[in-house]
Amino acid sequence: MSDGRIQRRNSMKIKAAVVFEKGQPFEIRELELDAPKAGEVLVKVAACGVCHTDEVARQQIIPVPLPAVFGHEGCGVVEDVGPGVTEFKKGDRVGFSYGYCGVCEACRTGHTYGCEENRRLNFFGLQFDGTKRLRTEDKEVSSFFGQAAFATHAVVHVHNLIRVPDGVELELVGPLGCGIQTGAGAVLNYLKPDPASAVIITGCGPVGLSAVMAAKIAGCTTIIACDVVDSRLEMARELGATHTINSKNVDSVVNEVKKLTRIGTNYAIDCTGIGACVRQSLNCVRSLGTCVVLGATQELTIHVENELMGAGKKLVGIVEGCSVPQIFIPQLLEYYKKGMFPFDRLITYYDFEDISRAFEDTHKGKVIKAILRMPE
Repeated sequence: MSDGRIQRRNSMKIKAAVVFEKGQPFEIRELELDAPKAGEVLVKVAACGVCHTDEVARQQIIPVPLPAVFGHEGCGVVEDVGPGVTEFKKGDRVGFSYGYCGVCEACRTGHTYGCEENRRLNFFGLQFDGTKRLRTEDKEVSSFFGQAAFATHAVVHVHNLIRVPDGVELELVGPLGCGIQTGAGAVLNYLKPDPASAVIITGCGPVGLSAVMAAKIAGCTTIIACDVVDSRLEMARELGATHTINSKNVDSVVNEVKKLTRIGTNYAIDCTGIGACVRQSLNCVRSLGTCVVLGATQELTIHVENELMGAGKKLVGIVEGCSVPQIFIPQLLEYYKKGMFPFDRLITYYDFEDISRAFEDTHKGKVIKAILRMPE
């Protein structure tokens, strides 16, 4: 302004769970949230899933500028829209997923999960236009995945949004935006297995169990679930696994797999994020088979000739289940409504104020998929 006065941005006060320093607990604070800008909407958050990726970022294994509000599996009801938004209106029910630019080669060819701007839009703490919407005491706060859904309200770009159809409980939809679509998509979008094939899925958390359900949908005749928690292996059986292996109770998972399949599985999906487990999964795969890595694994050492190239195997890392959320999540909801994808069996609800307990219970394996319900 020409007279030197500072024009305040339109904003509202919200409650959000903030992390100020690496590894520190969540602190529920009052923040200011700016109004939506071009291409954005303001959403009253109904619920948000608790995901391992939030914890990885809180510990700065994936560095996200702090302070930050995490939460990237949100859902809610649109309260306002920014300039130029025509596809959503006040009152629409929406789920959130990852951000993408929409103009790079990957996006233009229908591979939004491989967007050239993936890191910037999801892990740099910025909104689509490169700025931030959250503040505390005049200090800007990062938004994880362009959502910051561990909050009562969020400003989200339209690229992150999925319309929720009638007849589906809104609070269920959030977890589909990351972990559940990752596990299911690894099977249905990437591997697309032949019904006569065999697959081993290691790590029976929400990602792995979603892969189990998807493998059943795909008709795989041999679905092996591997974990160290018997209750999770029992759940895997109920959801479609034909065999289970508790790796604590056997000398060699690879040998157990070969007893079941003679020469190994066609496919392996590793959801653990543990290098030794990825190597084990790779060695469970037969010649010309494929091992998919879904966990945020760091370092891995393999003998390339003996374990990979010599047998013509593939070791592949994929992002978000190779899913275009606006297409794949409605498909998963159709499977759910038909009783083919009962992901609601994985879920335990917590009040927003109990966010620390939700993370602790998840870490200890007391629950499979925690969802935070926001206050009315």
